[in-house]
Amino acid sequence: MNEAIRQRRFPWWVYWTSLVFIVIFALWPIASLVSASMIAQSNGCLVDEGSVHPCMISGEDWGENLYTMAVLGWLMLATVPLGLGASIVWLIVLIIHHGAWVRSNRSAP
Repeated sequence: MNEAIRQRRFPWWVYWTSLVFIVIFALWPIASLVSASMIAQSNGCLVDEGSVHPCMISGEDWGENLYTMAVLGWLMLATVPLGLGASIVWLIVLIIHHGAWVRSNRSAP
């Protein structure tokens, strides 16, 4: 009998998990650019979007990989606005769902 009366909790974990994925998607290119810059700077190398520069790290040339990581930073021109739009949709869905959940729990005995 007690289990039938017990109220269900609002599924916040679904919303917070999806928000984390939206933020990761939106900021991933920025993280790639920052990582490439930090790796290059810590090893005394030059990295830019103009051309590939040699960068020897532990006996291997990482210049092309660092260049690719740095150029992927331009992808933020698409992912940041998409992430912002997805965050707005996320907030609207959260408000609607939470409001409906509150109304349904008020009417329940």
